[in-house]
This record gives sequence, C-alpha cells and structure tokens, in this order.
Amino acid sequence: MEKKHFDVVAAVIMKDNKYLCMQRCRSHHAYISEHWEFPGGRVEEGECHHDTLIREIKEEMDWDIYVGQPLASVEHEYPDFSITLTAYDCMARNENFKLLEHLDYQWLEKKDLLNLNWTAADRELILKLAAGEEHHAGISYR
Repeated sequence: MEKKHFDVVAAVIMKDNKYLCMQRCRSHHAYISEHWEFPGGRVEEGECHHDTLIREIKEEMDWDIYVGQPLASVEHEYPDFSITLTAYDCMARNENFKLLEHLDYQWLEKKDLLNLNWTAADRELILKLAAGEEHHAGISYR
C-alpha cells in the first residue's frame, strides 16, 4: 500500500533574535507526538501555501501573521506517511496568540533550537537552513 503524501507549510517567526517553537499535542503517531515544530499545517486541495499558513495559524493559535518569502523545503518519510515541508519567513504584530492545539511554546535563540525534541522533518529543515542551503538569512549559523 502506498503511503499518503502531504504538502505541509511552516511559519518561521522570529522576535528579538529568538524563534517561535511549538510543542505538538499527543498523537497516535509516537514519532511526532509531543515533539516540537514550527507552527503551520497541511495544505488543503486548491489552497496556496500563503493561504494555508494564514488559516492554520488562525485555527491553531487565534493569531494573525504576515507570510513572507519561502526559506527552505524538505521531503521526509515517516513510517505512516510522507510530507513535503516548506518553511516561510513570517511575522506578527504582537505575541497575543493562544495555545489552542499545542501543549507549550518557547522562544529560542538559534544556538538552542536543536536542544528540543523536534519532529524529524522540522529537524531536517533546521539543519538545512543552518547549513545555508538557501539564499536567505533564515537560521544561518554563520
């Protein structure tokens, strides 16, 4: 049986040189349950990445964001499904979000990001951004 494939987008939001990291709720998929991620979600059929990020952040955090340029994209195979995860440089006017679908959040400096137990795809994304594979400041460690 062929695995389902999902197109997923993530918001990389920074303030005061710290990145917003969200902890996922419990899931029947142990390999992503309670792991950390950049906020975002699955692209619906006929929906563009920009609209998905606006919708997902509103649904999950009751927060309005501005979506900027794409930063990087990774492909990842989980045991039960595969995803293409694309990160976007995003910003918000304030920090007035709510934890509607997450357990916790942290604002972390780039040097501390990999201290969290990230989902595998988000970890790959952080490493790709850190390696400077994209032509954007993003999470450059240089």
